[in-house]
Amino acid sequence: MKKLIVLISTVVLFSCGNKSEKDGKINGEIVNFSGTANGKVDKDKLPVIKFAEGTYDFGKIIQGEKVSHKFTFTNEGKSNLIITSAKGSCGCTIAEPTKEPIAPGGTGTIDVVFDSNGKQGMINKSVSVLTNCEPNTVFITITGNVIVPSESPEKK
Repeated sequence: MKKLIVLISTVVLFSCGNKSEKDGKINGEIVNFSGTANGKVDKDKLPVIKFAEGTYDFGKIIQGEKVSHKFTFTNEGKSNLIITSAKGSCGCTIAEPTKEPIAPGGTGTIDVVFDSNGKQGMINKSVSVLTNCEPNTVFITITGNVIVPSESPEKK
C-alpha cells in the first residue's frame, strides 16, 4: 500500500509542471503576480511597461465600421516583459498583444480592434493588459463617437 501511495504521489508531482504540453513554452497563467512564493521581490529588476500613448481617440466612426489602432509600448525595466493577456471591456473590443517576451529596451505592440456595429454615440472602452510588471495590470483606452448614418431620401 505504501508503494502505491508513493507511486501516485510521484506521478502527480511530476505531472504538474509549468510547461505547456503543446509547445513546451511557459504557461502564461503563472504570470498573474510578479511576486515570488516567499513574497520577496526585487523591484529594481522587474520589467516596466511604458506606453507611447495610453488613450487613442478614433474620432467619428460610422456605425458598423471596424476600426483599429496599434498601441506601442517599451520595456523600460531590467528583465523580460511578458504579456499574459489583453482583454477588452466588452465583446466589441478585441486586443492582440505581442506574444514574445520583450527584452529590456525593446518594444512591442497591442493591436486593438473596435466593432461599432449596434453602437451609437460616444464610446469609451478599455483594455486590461496583464503583465509580469508591478503592478501586474495596466489599462489602455479607446474613445470615439459612433455616428448613425441617416437614411437617404431614395430609401424612404
